[in-house]
Amino acid sequence: MAGDAGTSATSTTVDRYLETIYCIEGEGEIVRPGRLATWLGVSAPTVSVALQRLARDGWIDVAGDRSVSLTAAGRETATAIVRRHRVLERWLVDVLAFDWATADVEADGLAVAFSDVVIDRLDRSMGLPSTCPHGNPIPGRAPTYGTLLSLAELDRGVVAPIRRISEVAEHEARTLLTTLADHGVKEGTAVEVTRVAPDGTSLSVRCGERTFELPLAAAQWIWVELATGG
Repeated sequence: MAGDAGTSATSTTVDRYLETIYCIEGEGEIVRPGRLATWLGVSAPTVSVALQRLARDGWIDVAGDRSVSLTAAGRETATAIVRRHRVLERWLVDVLAFDWATADVEADGLAVAFSDVVIDRLDRSMGLPSTCPHGNPIPGRAPTYGTLLSLAELDRGVVAPIRRISEVAEHEARTLLTTLADHGVKEGTAVEVTRVAPDGTSLSVRCGERTFELPLAAAQWIWVELATGG
């Protein structure tokens, strides 16, 4: 049935679940119903019903341990959804000068309004970028980074550019994107940890002339690139 569904528009609910499963897998996590409930902000029973329908229609497989994986049809559709979202984010930031927090929200609303022809044209007009503004790969492309380290693990006094914001932050902690945008932080911005709270729950981060506080948990979702030999 997924093959038939794949020839027409999927529902918003199907799109949300397929995109979420794709993104959680991209973070190296095993996809389980509880994780989906947290990510999507819905109840466990709601997830159970949705997964039954997705499995019935051939979009996903559910293993005996309740872990979830995409079928070939599900992965093809999820890849197209994620590509659309990330290309739109890139366009909103690079061409229309939105900050990355606003672009993330706006891309959600625009994704259903743009045809594949328009998405392809936008993509080519920007030179086929390899990542979205948050540094997450556009499907089919492989950005080249050096050694990546979470900001939470960066030694004090070491200056390093931000290269990636975890999809977890994009979906579960959009306030983090807003905080970073408010302080002028974007992909490529050089940051430095200047202080770790005595109880280890937060960091002071310097960006240019500004210093702001980040919870340690949030800093774990921010990836910086170490200089060669760093």
